[in-house]
Amino acid sequence: MRMATVFISAYAKAPQNTVMYENNKQIGVMLEIHKQNHIVVNADATFITALTKDYLKRMVIGVDFSKDISPLLKGIEQDFLIQSQGALIVALKVAHQKYHDNFLQEK
Repeated sequence: MRMATVFISAYAKAPQNTVMYENNKQIGVMLEIHKQNHIVVNADATFITALTKDYLKRMVIGVDFSKDISPLLKGIEQDFLIQSQGALIVALKVAHQKYHDNFLQEK
């Protein structure tokens, strides 16, 4: 059965001397994106705490991945003040590029 959404995952190296690095060595971001309007409808990440996962989810849901995600990244820089912030931004950029390469390019 075909889905109305696509699932994208992307990873980036976690910063050393963090719990995330000790446990996983990397951060993973998983996004469910609607195929027609390119809006993120669900999100998850490999963070340790539920609160961190929930905060990211609230920031990412509703973002149009067919467009520039600079406003999302700027919001993360300003409001998501965690040690792995840089890795999170890299993972989101990788996910954005992967979405563009696989679902927005003319085939």
